[in-house]
Amino acid sequence: MDNNDILRRIRYSFDFNDSKMVEIFALGDSKVTRAQISSWLKKDIDPGYVSLTDFQLAIFLNGLIIEKRGKKEGAKPIPERELNNNIIFRKLRIALNLKDDDILAILKLPGIEISKHELSAFFRKPGQSQYRECKDQILRNFLRGMQMKYREHKS
Repeated sequence: MDNNDILRRIRYSFDFNDSKMVEIFALGDSKVTRAQISSWLKKDIDPGYVSLTDFQLAIFLNGLIIEKRGKKEGAKPIPERELNNNIIFRKLRIALNLKDDDILAILKLPGIEISKHELSAFFRKPGQSQYRECKDQILRNFLRGMQMKYREHKS
């Protein structure tokens, strides 16, 4: 999935405004401007579009973890230089403090059903035999389910 699309979907799910986005990046130890946020949120056909790097998305996701769960004692997590869907999924799981059943319920909202075993394979270390790569379809539907759970049930 495209990093900019992931950022847009998370912003929409939690109804974050520009100021909140700047705060979350700051929690991840990065100073960004509203103009940068705006350029990352544009569609790729827009002339002002700027691609969000893996490192920048990792900073945002680390900031989201701190925003949702609070600061942890000790050193802050170091943002990854390269992300994949498994890492993004894991960071969202941590930020939202989700258990397996919670994730399965979120995936069910847009109509995706997987087993606990399939789900746990996404969170294993890449070297393990049970490890499975999280495909775009799973992450996209998880983000859509997040939107359905956190945005549409807000009232």
